[in-house]
Amino acid sequence: MNSYSAFAYVYDQLMEDVDYENWVDYIEEIFKKYEVRPQNIAELACGTGNVTNILAKRGYNLIGVDISEDMLFLAQEKARDVGAEVIYLNHDMRELSLPSELDNILCICDGINYIVDEKDLLKVFQSVYNHLKNEGLFIFDISSYYKLSNILGNNTYAENFQEVSYIWENYFDEERSVCDFDLTIFSKEGTMYKKYEESHSQKAYRENEIVENLKSAGFNKIERFEAFTFDKPGDESERIYFICQR
Repeated sequence: MNSYSAFAYVYDQLMEDVDYENWVDYIEEIFKKYEVRPQNIAELACGTGNVTNILAKRGYNLIGVDISEDMLFLAQEKARDVGAEVIYLNHDMRELSLPSELDNILCICDGINYIVDEKDLLKVFQSVYNHLKNEGLFIFDISSYYKLSNILGNNTYAENFQEVSYIWENYFDEERSVCDFDLTIFSKEGTMYKKYEESHSQKAYRENEIVENLKSAGFNKIERFEAFTFDKPGDESERIYFICQR
């Protein structure tokens, strides 16, 4: 199956413990720290719109971009349910084409890790740079090399919910610096459970690899923080935020 086709419909159940309001609070703290007041924002790899819709409800103009039509379908439904006005676009962020220059571009919750080819990573960064206004911010996070290689890599996770269960098997390839995920989902449909299988891959980037590609794309003002803080990342940081100003 195409990545995220089945996963889209159970994603929110599997992520139900994530405090997206707090995530958006942190993004707004970044805006305050950098003394910017963005109006027009695009979120890349927006998934089912959890962050996108909250930002729209807080008064920003939002474009949500994702490669998965299924994810976007759910994002649009949720936007209607909460009265959020968002433009959702089915785009591959490696071939980004947005309608205007933007004040801020976001890529939250591992979107960059899904770019497993470093040449494609540079293309994404160049495209983002070209879509930002002067002094605009590019804010994104990554699951760190430490997390993908030592915590997720070569481990299996499973969880059982009332309507869905999953088995998540991970394999870390040191030569490629890639963590391959095999995901098996059992979703309740009526009185039966239907089995879905998907495979995903995430690149374990080191911080210097990210910074070098950002600089090659034109970004010179780059800072890194431990997720949800303004502290310097440590050797065992699991999520790292990058804030880049054009």
